[in-house]
Amino acid sequence: MIPFNDLKIGDYVKCTFEGKQWEGEVTDLNHDEKQVCVATEVQEFWYEPDDLEPLPLNDEQLQKLHFKKEVQADGSIKYSKGAFRMLIPGEGNFSGLDMWYREDRRYHPNVHYIHQLQNHYADMTKIHLTTAPM
Repeated sequence: MIPFNDLKIGDYVKCTFEGKQWEGEVTDLNHDEKQVCVATEVQEFWYEPDDLEPLPLNDEQLQKLHFKKEVQADGSIKYSKGAFRMLIPGEGNFSGLDMWYREDRRYHPNVHYIHQLQNHYADMTKIHLTTAPM
């Protein structure tokens, strides 16, 4: 489950309906009913927050978001998209990441899922992070 207040329009999530799961994009939020509208490959549908799961922050998801991956000499890995950068201590270790965009640097932010990354990215760049290449 994702807390309703953590979600913003454009965030990517995984939704469950009748035992099946799909990845989709949040297209609307109903603050009165605490429901989330998600567009998947099948259709756009309203979900309860209990029916939503976060997408993990991992290499596969970052590749879908068109991040470029660069292995550093010390074994750390830098991911970049435009002027936005993210550094993880080692392959698959997203527990202690740093991110920066121009002069805005964030050390070890509480980011474990794609929607959290999207929200930090939007806060820092003023542009929502999508799967569109740069």
